[in-house]
Amino acid sequence: MRFLQYCLAFIALMTPMLEEAAMAASKAPIVIGHRGACGYRPEHTLASYELAIEMGADFIEPDLVSTKDGVLVARHENEISGTTDVAEKFPARKATKTIDGQKVEGWFTEDFTLAELKTLRAKERLEFRDHSHDGKYEVPTFQEVIDLAKKQSQAKGRTIGIYPETKHPSYFRSIGLGLEVPLVKALKAAGWDKADSPVFIQSFEIQNLKDMHTMINVPLVFLYDEPDMRPYDFVVANDKRTYADLTKPEELKAIAAFAKGIGPWKRLIVGENPDKTLKAAGSLIEDAHKAGLVVHPYTFRNEPRYLAPEYKGDPEAEYMQFFKLGVDGVFSDFSDTAVKARDKFLK
Repeated sequence: MRFLQYCLAFIALMTPMLEEAAMAASKAPIVIGHRGACGYRPEHTLASYELAIEMGADFIEPDLVSTKDGVLVARHENEISGTTDVAEKFPARKATKTIDGQKVEGWFTEDFTLAELKTLRAKERLEFRDHSHDGKYEVPTFQEVIDLAKKQSQAKGRTIGIYPETKHPSYFRSIGLGLEVPLVKALKAAGWDKADSPVFIQSFEIQNLKDMHTMINVPLVFLYDEPDMRPYDFVVANDKRTYADLTKPEELKAIAAFAKGIGPWKRLIVGENPDKTLKAAGSLIEDAHKAGLVVHPYTFRNEPRYLAPEYKGDPEAEYMQFFKLGVDGVFSDFSDTAVKARDKFLK
């Protein structure tokens, strides 16, 4: 009897501590593998996503565009000459198009069937990053990304989420290849269409998020570009509000009516001076949290060219600053560095 009493007393003592630990873990900022682990592998390839998962990323991020035959594939842009060998394999397909009000010359996914895109091989987009993997990997479909996340979740014994972005949704809708319906259909088929599914859907446009809010119950995230720019659906509608305007508390409350979070350019949180030194942090994180929104800023990178002078070449210092400011997650090209910094922060 006395032993049982000791056990019950011990459980009573430990329960609040365990609950506190569980709560702390649930509040740990998530690491989003931005285009996979694109600091190490060509972006938006299964190899890049696999490496991000291996490094501890909680979510992998496929940017979605459409093929000619309506299949969603993972590319940062629908113009793919910078990330594939399309120019060498299909020289005659070069075209000039107007995308979100800008003339763009190149090769576009919507001019190719999936079968044609599968003959291409990915390459590193940035000159200063590793090119030893150029020519090795295919352009993956969204379905292949979903399958990878599910397979790796089982293999790793932890949930790997996906964080798809609809790229140029107004443009794709204008050419009869809207992204919303196939995206929602794929998530529903995967059983990932509920509020607690391991999915965030993100967009730089407001209207397609509002549309998807009526189509599926997963969390939606509104992305912010540079402050003087406008969402392209605002441009089309002649809405003069800029991304800076949309950071105001009343606008954040309006966004919270259809979204669960925001993904701001990190300079909207911590601005910079003309000499690239940092300003004091603003109130965006606090204002968003008051509106009930999570905050997942982008993009965190290791290379010195991307680091403010205050960080003295140490990318972990940047993560630590943003974790201390209260962000709920980060988009990172280097998931290993993000996870390492998070582990230090949580100690």
